[in-house]
Amino acid sequence: MIEAFIFDIDGTLIDSNDFHAEAWQKALAEKGFEIPLKKIRSQIGKGADTLLPEFLSEKEVEKYEDELAERRGEIFKNEYLDRIKPFPKVRELFEKIKADGKKIALASSANEDEVEEYKKIANIEDLVEKTTSADDAEESKPEPDIFQAALKLLGDPKSENVVVIGDTPKDVAAAKVIGAVCIAVATGSFSTADLLAAGATHAFRDLTDPAALPLILAE
Repeated sequence: MIEAFIFDIDGTLIDSNDFHAEAWQKALAEKGFEIPLKKIRSQIGKGADTLLPEFLSEKEVEKYEDELAERRGEIFKNEYLDRIKPFPKVRELFEKIKADGKKIALASSANEDEVEEYKKIANIEDLVEKTTSADDAEESKPEPDIFQAALKLLGDPKSENVVVIGDTPKDVAAAKVIGAVCIAVATGSFSTADLLAAGATHAFRDLTDPAALPLILAE
């Protein structure tokens, strides 16, 4: 019996992944690190702790991680935040889940201020029980910290009674560690085939896929 849903936000509920990649690229370029946008885009979904080691040496990460993460946040807020749109039917989906008596938590590696803005953008502020952010996790996805924090805030339901919904193999990997069902959507960087290969229980084009809603509500 499913009791709760944990939703990733970026690339799952809101169309923000390209903007995050561009913000990272600009922040890195200011420090002299010229990284192709395509390579950064493939890493979106990770926090700074796991994204930056893909491009910088251990010494460079140690020296610049905090500064780059802060600068990325400034660029994102100033140049991109007001351009983000929600994916279609997000509020309607949340309303149906709530009407079905289920709880909803959001789990994101973004900072707390960004997560609050995201809830406004998606028009779901009144439909979410709990919200986690980067402050709630020692390590970002694919480590399970952020989903474990969401479970705790939801009152520690059995993980087999929880469904995680995300858009990357990192979401899938983190969901598998906590033992939750993972429904993935191809609204980020990855195809449904990629997501199924990563271990998603189900994968759909997006949350409006005709097959997705009945399955979600039946879980």
